[in-house]
Amino acid sequence: MVSAIAEDPDAGFGGMFVRWFTTPGAKLYNSFGNGSAMRVSPVGWAFDTLEETLAEAQRSPEVTHSHPEGIKGAQAAATAIFLARQGTSQTVIRRVLETRFGYDLHRTYEDIQPSGSFDEMCQRSVPEALICVLTSMSFEGAVCQAVALGGDADTQAAIAGSVAEALYGGVPEGIAKEVRARLTPEFISILDAFQEKYHIPIL
Repeated sequence: MVSAIAEDPDAGFGGMFVRWFTTPGAKLYNSFGNGSAMRVSPVGWAFDTLEETLAEAQRSPEVTHSHPEGIKGAQAAATAIFLARQGTSQTVIRRVLETRFGYDLHRTYEDIQPSGSFDEMCQRSVPEALICVLTSMSFEGAVCQAVALGGDADTQAAIAGSVAEALYGGVPEGIAKEVRARLTPEFISILDAFQEKYHIPIL
């Protein structure tokens, strides 16, 4: 990891993470950034109960995103994926997320889009990414809405896309082919093994 950061410091590692990882003896930095929710999606697929999903979604970000809001963002995203892959409707997913995590998800996309700005905090960007999914009608629609919000668009789209994959039964074939063409063989083998193990649709 250190060599990867040294070779390509602009590869997408967050500044706080780089400082933490490259500082001997550094303590946890209590982050509430949205990276915790962006990288938690495998947890939403890997467990058979919501209780297991929530527990692992807490453990997943604790190494770096140990702030309660960072953990909550990861748990909310994993919960949405878990419920979506069970065939739960957008209406019920919204109600569960609002009740359990206190997010205001009854805002419309039109409500949040005009105020879009860069904000990497879970408190704002996670609920807005979830709104993009919960007001969408397709995988593409969810991701496009998340990108069009502006601001931290790549992370918002990653969160929205991970939930939309579960909600709409997979990633559309054309998009999946384009993405796979950009992955290394190592990443493709990991992806294929995970999808096979957890019965994720491969398009």
